[in-house]
Amino acid sequence: VQAAQRKGRELRRLADPSIANGVRIVLRGGVYPLTAPLLVRPEDSGTETSPTVFTAATGERPIISGGIALTAWHKLKENIPGLPAAAEGHVWVADTPVFNGRRLEFRQLWVAGKKAIRARAPDVDAMARLLKWNRPAEEATVPTALVASLRDPSGVELVVQQQWEIAVLRIRSLRIEGDEAHLTFFQPESRLEFEHPWPQPILPPEGGGAFFLANALEFLDQPGEWYQDLLSGRIYYWPRDGEDLSRDAVIAPALETLVEFTGTTDRPVSQVTFHGIGFQHTTWLRPSREGHVPLQLGLYLTEAYKLRPAGTPDWRSLDNQAWTGRPPAAVVLNGVEHVHFEGCRFEHLAFNGLDSASMAADVTVVGNVFRELGGNGIVVGEFSAGGREAHLPYAPTDERQVCRHFEIANNVVTDCANEDWGCAGIAVGFARAIAIEHNEIFNVSYTAISLGWGWTRTTNVARDHRVRANHLHHFATRMCDTAGVYTLSAQPGTVVSENSIHSVTMSPYVDRPDHWFYLYTDEGSSFITVRDNWCEAEKFLQNANGPGNVWENNGPAVSAAIKDAAGLEPAYRALLVP
Repeated sequence: VQAAQRKGRELRRLADPSIANGVRIVLRGGVYPLTAPLLVRPEDSGTETSPTVFTAATGERPIISGGIALTAWHKLKENIPGLPAAAEGHVWVADTPVFNGRRLEFRQLWVAGKKAIRARAPDVDAMARLLKWNRPAEEATVPTALVASLRDPSGVELVVQQQWEIAVLRIRSLRIEGDEAHLTFFQPESRLEFEHPWPQPILPPEGGGAFFLANALEFLDQPGEWYQDLLSGRIYYWPRDGEDLSRDAVIAPALETLVEFTGTTDRPVSQVTFHGIGFQHTTWLRPSREGHVPLQLGLYLTEAYKLRPAGTPDWRSLDNQAWTGRPPAAVVLNGVEHVHFEGCRFEHLAFNGLDSASMAADVTVVGNVFRELGGNGIVVGEFSAGGREAHLPYAPTDERQVCRHFEIANNVVTDCANEDWGCAGIAVGFARAIAIEHNEIFNVSYTAISLGWGWTRTTNVARDHRVRANHLHHFATRMCDTAGVYTLSAQPGTVVSENSIHSVTMSPYVDRPDHWFYLYTDEGSSFITVRDNWCEAEKFLQNANGPGNVWENNGPAVSAAIKDAAGLEPAYRALLVP
């Protein structure tokens, strides 16, 4: 792909007459493995009459992949200390591959196109309950039965559910006292997790306090589970029924980003289209190296603490401060205009799918599939970049820095937030004039559409969004304090209308099982119109809102015509077929 891209770039540099109608880079079906991200630069830009197009050959499905195949599997014959008795005779083993000269570490694995389960306890779809949560001592207490088999806690992680986010904490020490096992954790995540005020786990009987442990050979006791032993370099996997490791492709991810647009405000990447391309197999290694303690939407904390006394110049009653970082995405857009993604498939990704943080205008994301992602499907706008505190409004003097005029329409977004459960199908931060229309979003752990950032009524760049005629269902599958459409902060001119929102079944492990809503305007939400949305019931929340919000005609009495028109338009409904 890079060679074809360079050829097109050189033809543009030389003003070759053969590209008067554009540069078309045609990918035949098959997998295109990368060893580094594909960089799309200003020199790749086209014009309105001569665009640059990366496109699939007619009727074929090319895949740009950040993964590497694991081969030479064989059935494990010897006895391995720590392997559960239930797994003996079922486990296969392979050597860790070398990627770019180094032994590859990874947290995801796909077998025959299906995501495998990193060995865990309790097993998938089940969770245990915390016994104690000692913030001053930075210590968690769990039932001894879950950890009694561990020979060494090194590499084991505690994944704890806490209202609208999770935390991934690497275990530093384990001390057993009867039926209680006391855990401490490595830095920086230990300090971040126990010091930051929001969110925190709510323990029984008031809440859930749910957690699971991951990444130990002793937990490999079910088909579909795997474990990587970093010291020996071996990978262990218990195949599911029907899987054959001598035949089926086994892929581990190696790259965090597959395609990166690298323009600037003065020299944007312009008039570039990706059509019909698949993006698969990205990695996400931060939790293995620094833990993962997010604030919201997977944005990981770098510092956070309680304010005593409360108050900042922008918000007199603010009781905490937080600074965040941005997790990776398969495709990253920065410094672009007139860029288009049509008919593409974002699948089997460790974190975000498509992410545009800044300097982006007139972008269309139409008719794509976002399926089986660890984080958010689509992310647009600034959140807390450049060391800016998370609760500050964003209003740069150069408005070219702002993401603006996006069309996000007729996409399927499903099975998102399956690694970080606190992510959304579509997440918009500080941005302007983002149109989110006729998408179908379902099977999402947290919120379907999240709009806004900052928790403040202060005017910022956000305004004139349109969230219309989306079909949102089966969201909030793992978290609470969530909604079909969720908003934050002032967003003048924003309209949320004609959406169909239904089918919420909360996990039995959530902290607050009743704390979910079809529509939710949260802190600082101001000057937003919410009207004509069909929902099964009038279960809405307006929490600490600012002025200017208008609510009209939402709930089960909204007309069937609005309900039936929401979601994919007829030309795109075939996208629902896997």
